[in-house]
Amino acid sequence: MSRGRPPLRTYGSPEDHPIGRYIGLGAMALLVLMIVVAAFSTFYTVDANEQAVVLRYGRYHSTQSPGAHFRLPFVDQVLKVSVAEQQLRLPGVEGVEDLTTAQLPEDQTLMLTGDLNAASVEWTIQWRVKEPKEFLFAFYDRNDEHVFERVFRTAAQSVMNRLIGDYSIDEVLTDKRTEVAEKARSATQAILDDYDCGVLITDLQMQRVTPPESVKPAFDAVNASIQERDRLENEANKERNTLIPKARAERDKLIREAEGYADRRKAEVDGEVTALRAKYEAYSLAPEETRRRLYLEAMQEVLQNADEKVILDSDLGNLLPLLPLDRRE
Repeated sequence: MSRGRPPLRTYGSPEDHPIGRYIGLGAMALLVLMIVVAAFSTFYTVDANEQAVVLRYGRYHSTQSPGAHFRLPFVDQVLKVSVAEQQLRLPGVEGVEDLTTAQLPEDQTLMLTGDLNAASVEWTIQWRVKEPKEFLFAFYDRNDEHVFERVFRTAAQSVMNRLIGDYSIDEVLTDKRTEVAEKARSATQAILDDYDCGVLITDLQMQRVTPPESVKPAFDAVNASIQERDRLENEANKERNTLIPKARAERDKLIREAEGYADRRKAEVDGEVTALRAKYEAYSLAPEETRRRLYLEAMQEVLQNADEKVILDSDLGNLLPLLPLDRRE
């Protein structure tokens, strides 16, 4: 028996070749995988505190509310945006979200006031995305998620620095804090509106406004004196509120008494005037008789209290002095 080469094996079709079978299986697996991926990417869910912006072929298509939604696989791109209210404390550190309890170094919070003093100022801004489409088109960058935060911080800090420079240190530390906060909120919102970024500032609160540590004891002494002044003013106002009603009541009483006395005196004067007028009319009608009657009435009034009366005739002549012989002294 001779040795030779083994006979060649022939296949009826390419699929019968092992490599062909492997290629067919791979293509089928790839097709199944594409179908599974398409099925899973067809549906998506938006959470309660989110909204989804759908881009079709890279262009804006629609904004979807929370719930389950359908999209065209490999065509639509879904970008989810949180619409929940968020908080940003300023000045802060980029990328650090929770600064509610931390306290920054003083040199990072100092601002110059209108009277050329320094104040350490920290504030908190609450905001939310109102228009997800505008927000994404203005600040979306898949490679940098802190784009909006940097813009927001820059705008808010520039506004606060300008406003603090419009007030004195006493105003910033005391009664103008609310006014500064409201103006800062409005001015920062105006800058964001100019960017058309779809962000709404819901609140701005001044968290810490204090003088620098080097001059804080002096400001504490000033505040203590202000509080003492306010206490004394309150006590004075309390005393005034107690005394003024009493004084007004006494004033009203004296006014009523004076008015009563005036009315009484007026009535008496009116009566005396009426009597004098009556006497004058009687005197005009009979002057001699009226003069005699008035004389007699006057003498009667003068002599009615005299114990003894001596009446002498004025025509009697050579009258010796009358001696009171019956008196013993």
